[in-house]
Amino acid sequence: MGQPKQTSSVTPLRAMSRAVSFAAFGGLLLSQSALAQSAVSQQAGAAANRSATSQDYRATINAAAAGFDGETDDSAIPAASGTTANADNAQQRPAIPDAQSGDDITGSILDDDIRRLNTREASVDEALPRRKAAESASTAETPGIPIGTFVLRPSVTQSINTETTKDGNTRQQRAFLETDAAATLTSDWSRHQLSVTSEGAWQKNVSGEGEEQPSFKVNGDLRLDLSRDAVAHLTGGYNFYREDTDDPDAIAGATQQSDVQEFSAGASIQRDFGILRGTTALALTRSVYSDATLASGTTVNMSDRNQTTGTLRGRVGYELSPALIPFIEATIGRTLYDETRDSAGYERSGHSYGAKAGVEVDLGEKLKGEVGVGYAMADFEDSRLSSIDTATLDASLLWSPIRGTDVNLGLQTSIQPSTTAGESGYVSHALTTTVTHQLRDNLVATMIGGVTWRDYPSDSSINDELVYTTATGLTWNINRYLDLTSTLGYELTARKDGPDSQQWRAGVGLKLKR
Repeated sequence: MGQPKQTSSVTPLRAMSRAVSFAAFGGLLLSQSALAQSAVSQQAGAAANRSATSQDYRATINAAAAGFDGETDDSAIPAASGTTANADNAQQRPAIPDAQSGDDITGSILDDDIRRLNTREASVDEALPRRKAAESASTAETPGIPIGTFVLRPSVTQSINTETTKDGNTRQQRAFLETDAAATLTSDWSRHQLSVTSEGAWQKNVSGEGEEQPSFKVNGDLRLDLSRDAVAHLTGGYNFYREDTDDPDAIAGATQQSDVQEFSAGASIQRDFGILRGTTALALTRSVYSDATLASGTTVNMSDRNQTTGTLRGRVGYELSPALIPFIEATIGRTLYDETRDSAGYERSGHSYGAKAGVEVDLGEKLKGEVGVGYAMADFEDSRLSSIDTATLDASLLWSPIRGTDVNLGLQTSIQPSTTAGESGYVSHALTTTVTHQLRDNLVATMIGGVTWRDYPSDSSINDELVYTTATGLTWNINRYLDLTSTLGYELTARKDGPDSQQWRAGVGLKLKR
């Protein structure tokens, strides 16, 4: 190891003092080296070593004095690697032979490595490969089923449940089996992506009385990476469900409410213009209602509720930073009913308008989503139906306060048209919160809470309603492919005019994943 060049700004007296000290120390080390070698060599070799030691001693004094006399000329400093700085020093000091692997540590070698006698040893952690953190059983993703360039991940849950419903003085209780199926199909392309998600539920009563509530939903999203700054989405979906008895448009006294089918399609494009981000989207929705069945066995035709709605939306955002993007948004919509007039003689077709301003937030895993405030209005072609307008507050936030805990907060304000004779509709203010917490590596708790305020216009004959929902559940990951689930929920619909309705539900099941 080469000795670094030394420079100093000390006074000449201090320089001379240090030179003498270094000379004495060097002489001592070299003398010890000479004595060690003379004990195992012949007399002639010992004399030669003493002569070399004397010459090295004088050369060391000259080199130390030259190094501390304030000069910085590199030619006055001998190189420690064995190369000489000038011809005089080369003649006075013989070259030091390289140390061999079997030689003892001598003074000459000690001079060269004096600063590295105690060399650093590698720690045990560096010698062994670092251990990877074990993957949580609750977050581990199943390998799925490869299908060409796609990966299919299906799951099936079979549960047994009990439900108690109380509406005024009427009380019903049932036990039923429920089969829930879900699947995701995702492409594995180098560019663009197609994802399809589906879920459905089928119920079968095994005892008691109560309405079965089947459902099915499938949605597809094709992302097209048009360029570096432009992305387009083509979407399509289908949703089937049975209308809830507590829905304001449900038929009173019906043993089976109407089955609703919703078809949706949409297209959007988003493009960045430097710090500006523009989005344009078009969405179409088609709703079809089946007949409702009364207790007497007769049916009620609900085809007058069939409708098609189109919505055009535009948004412009300003990127203050990748984590903070304020935006403004405008929406215009048109609703057309299949029948010009419904069974009560009202023209339900109309227009809708909306505008809002807000901000998008993306702080990685800790917080992401958006919040916006604005205004919405809906008017109808029938002059007997009053327009509905309201201030809006919308939010969709995903917050992770600590590792293993996620809080999903949703707030939505929307205008819901009505098909009740003489009623325009109501404003829905919905707040939902979902909290998931990982109790253990393979045990996850879920808590759901929500409240919906159905705000009717002041001239409406229907009073406002409040719907409270709460539920909790546990999921135990037996292994990557099998989960044990349990749920417990409660729902209360409070009415200013009329009896309240309540519902309790509990169930336990097994979920098989692939």
